Amino acid sequence: SGDSIKGVEDLRGKTIYSVGKGTTPEFSLNYILAENGIEPGTDVNIEYKSEATELAAILSQADNAIAVLPQPYATVVQAKNPNVRIAIDFTEEWEKISENSTLVTGVVLARKEFIENNTKAFESFLDEHQASTMYVNENLEEAAKWIEEHGIVPNVDIGVKAIPKCNITFIDGEEMKTKVGGYLEVLFNANPNSVGGKLPEDDFYFIR
Repeated sequence: SGDSIKGVEDLRGKTIYSVGKGTTPEFSLNYILAENGIEPGTDVNIEYKSEATELAAILSQADNAIAVLPQPYATVVQAKNPNVRIAIDFTEEWEKISENSTLVTGVVLARKEFIENNTKAFESFLDEHQASTMYVNENLEEAAKWIEEHGIVPNVDIGVKAIPKCNITFIDGEEMKTKVGGYLEVLFNANPNSVGGKLPEDDFYFIR
């Protein structure tokens, strides 16, 4: 809330509210801050809450409060409180500081044995998955109805506004390997246990 934050540097000396302590949201936030020369806990104070609803309450009650919210929840909060604005896009900031990775929030996982025994079916699934991401981005009204029906957003209007901000994409092949691998490396450097103690080998990635 408020208009004091224009970029990452403006976070220096402030208090940020977030969720996900000890998990990827914390590692991602710390990475973006550190790469911009801001030391978490020293140059900026970060207070972690257990639920995003707590962050929404803070934003509604305090002027110039700063919180890290995922989409589509951020758009839901904005709809309820016109004083809340998006000051920093984490995906954009990540891409500014890391050419060989991206801020990954969703992947497709399958057992190696299953893929080997059902390669054509799995590739067909990936094709349909790619088509579905394109369809959602190109048909906002219809997609918004679906996500409303599943309780992800409270109404269609918010869904229409939120979908373009959700960065719904499909990446496969070598590009996927590079970007996911780079992201996992960031997590590993922050906390090796976050990726199982070691970075995955090449056969972790399915390349068609």
